Amino acid sequence: MCGRFVITSAPAALRQLFGYIEQPNFPYRYNVAPTQPIPVVLVENGARHFRLMRWGLLPSWVKDPKGFTLLINARSETVLEKPAFKKAIRRRRGLIPADGYYEWKAEGGRKQPFFIHHADGAPLGFAAVFETWIGPNGEELDTVAIVTAAAGEDLATLHDRVPVTISPRDFERWLDCRGDEIDSILPLMRAPRVGEFAWHPVSTRVNRVANDDEQLLLPISAEEMEAEAEAAKPKKAVRKVAAASSDDGQGSLF
Repeated sequence: MCGRFVITSAPAALRQLFGYIEQPNFPYRYNVAPTQPIPVVLVENGARHFRLMRWGLLPSWVKDPKGFTLLINARSETVLEKPAFKKAIRRRRGLIPADGYYEWKAEGGRKQPFFIHHADGAPLGFAAVFETWIGPNGEELDTVAIVTAAAGEDLATLHDRVPVTISPRDFERWLDCRGDEIDSILPLMRAPRVGEFAWHPVSTRVNRVANDDEQLLLPISAEEMEAEAEAAKPKKAVRKVAAASSDDGQGSLF
């Protein structure tokens, strides 16, 4: 799956890669989390545009969003049939610019975070589907989910799901939603090739959404991982033992 990602490329570099006409200026992000506004590239009136959308898709038919499960990912195997995604995958596909993402691997009863990125350091384009939810008072909310696929042999050592990433040569094909025919984009919804991505362990500081700094990307050693694991263990309460009394049993006041 994909539950956190980073954006560290310069805005101008991402604009050149994704080809949208706007010139947004946004800060580096090292811990982007669900429910936050994230950049989405889409095609509208024949041109590519940059939009901010809430990460966590809300289908248009949802009456009360408070009682609806947050949909941050859409499984490629079922995206064509699931009521929440079957219209969006045909008519509302987008790309989410990123430079990598985090995944957590279960190790020894705890979860160790890893930072995953292109082996060559190039930016990523996450495959996405989006919807505009309209509330009872006419308010509009643009929402988005990242498409995921079963992990390949290498990344499966970390997690069984991975975000679908679209190669720049396939951006146009993925973003073209002019017709309902989607056979051409089905081959794009797959895991990366073995060796396409690299990864390393990072600090559990990434677990807290409030932490959003470049230190999160730094690799940590086995010793540092062990120290974090030890610090995370629940502390045993220390029983206080009453000091031995010097009273000789005679009830002396002095």
